[in-house]
Amino acid sequence: MEWRSIRKMKLRAEHGRLKIEHGIIDGLRPVLERLLRSNEEIRSVVPGVIRPVRDAKGEPTVRVTVPTTNGWKGIALSSGARQELFISTALTKKELELAIRRALIA
Repeated sequence: MEWRSIRKMKLRAEHGRLKIEHGIIDGLRPVLERLLRSNEEIRSVVPGVIRPVRDAKGEPTVRVTVPTTNGWKGIALSSGARQELFISTALTKKELELAIRRALIA
């Protein structure tokens, strides 16, 4: 398979709204796909670099941290790793936190 077609398949997730450039921590992808599927207000989610941490055990968790110019930054924790998430949306912090909570338990 040609490199371009592999890259195209990676970026096609949830109609191009989940942009996976670096990889994704264990268990997080299904959560983000559910989040995007049930929230049209979220324009895109771009997972950042994965870093090891000691206190990230069990199922994925996501915390919304600070506003960015086009949405919010979040931190996902799972399986001994943390990953920044850049979420492009006009949702408020509370609305986004509720949507994430729903995606995590679904």
